[in-house]
Amino acid sequence: MPTRRHFLQSAAALSALPLAAESTANLPPSIAALKSMRAQVRPITTSEREQRLERARQLMRENKIEALFLAGGTSMNYFTGVRWGNSERLFATVVPVSGKSFCICPSFEEGRAREQLNSGPLESADVLTWHEDESPYRLLAVGLQNAKISTGTLGIEERTPFVFADSLAQASPGVKIVSATPVTAGCRRIKSEHELELMKIANSATLSVYEAVFHALTPGMTAQQASSFITDAYAQVGFRGEASFEVGAASALPHGSVAPQVIREGTPVIVDDGCTVDGYQSDISRTFVLGKASDRAKHVFDIIHQAQRAALDAARPGVPCQAVDAAARKVIADAGFGPDYKFFSHRVGHGIGMDGHEWPYLVRGNNLPLAAGMTFSDEPGIYIPGEFGVRLEDDMYITPDGAKLFTPQSPSIEQPFG
Repeated sequence: MPTRRHFLQSAAALSALPLAAESTANLPPSIAALKSMRAQVRPITTSEREQRLERARQLMRENKIEALFLAGGTSMNYFTGVRWGNSERLFATVVPVSGKSFCICPSFEEGRAREQLNSGPLESADVLTWHEDESPYRLLAVGLQNAKISTGTLGIEERTPFVFADSLAQASPGVKIVSATPVTAGCRRIKSEHELELMKIANSATLSVYEAVFHALTPGMTAQQASSFITDAYAQVGFRGEASFEVGAASALPHGSVAPQVIREGTPVIVDDGCTVDGYQSDISRTFVLGKASDRAKHVFDIIHQAQRAALDAARPGVPCQAVDAAARKVIADAGFGPDYKFFSHRVGHGIGMDGHEWPYLVRGNNLPLAAGMTFSDEPGIYIPGEFGVRLEDDMYITPDGAKLFTPQSPSIEQPFG
């Protein structure tokens, strides 16, 4: 089964398509009752992308970068609206700090490229095409020369495949290649009100799906059956998403196990992942039991509930990222589940937006100050090898006065949705 990390990359273009279950006749009542949320979605506009490009050019000037190189992926989509996956064939957009942008495109893909470019801010961009027996990197060198930046500094988006960056460097030896992260992260890590709106819809959809599926579960079901319910539920709300279920001892592995698992009464279960709404992600985890939980499981849940709240309370503009991790980690260590990473084995949160994991990260050593508009997961956990794990994860956004969760905290391990 593909992981969500793979899913987010391969299904990005499909996430905008409307979904509907073929029939609700065979669905559990709680899932059949879900309604489509697609009417709530306002897509990102060309005007918004133009503003992003202007911000990018401002950051390019500040960082002395003459042009921005974007291969297929979320940054290309963020700035241009073009949804394109990477293969061995180079497709890239180059955005100069001044002057016209241009694309390097396989000749047989020109029609598809122009179709997408014409619906976004790069409608007037030049499209330079290459045939299968030609080098796209020599064509790129010509494009840079025409843009008068053949000896300038080119910022490469950090997730660009090495073969693209290396071949570009060989074809354009006069170009200085640097990381474009100050530009891409500089733009993307601060979300607009519209982006926050899309993320709120994604989070609300995920929580609704989890609750519906929770009420459809019965002891004896497999984790695979539970995941299929997730697919059905997302079809009802109109978005593409998925989730993993980790049961008992497997829940003590933060990213789970490939071994077959069966949901048993009283055994802790972690459900984790999210969905995509117009390119924006959610990432939520809930830990629950069917029936009665043990006192030990309840105790661990309560500690994690307090740790999640401590991280939320610590997050506010000006506070360094690492302080949020430290706040949650202190609660867990003080409760006897320390020291350090012994039972809470990962950072407390990651940035989230168009990528499920993006800048910045709430982790020790990251002194970057928080700013209003940043968005993160808040996901402390305790993982007891051979027994069970508990993780609570909601996404939060930084406000001028502090931080807020997109979704309410889970109240208890037996009634995870209240």
